[in-house]
Amino acid sequence: MKQVMKGRQKYEAKKRLTVVKLELDYELATLFEAMKENDEQKKKECIRKLEKLRNEWLRLKI
Repeated sequence: MKQVMKGRQKYEAKKRLTVVKLELDYELATLFEAMKENDEQKKKECIRKLEKLRNEWLRLKI
């Protein structure tokens, strides 16, 4: 039973990792736009989201 649960957790983590990568790409594109527009508030918000996504990505990779 433990092996089944561990396999399921790995599957879910792999699936979530794919979503996190897409979200990272989107936030990087948003940050690029904010930098072009010189929008400091938007840049800070994007950086905060990117840090959160990075932490989740690192957690899922382990």
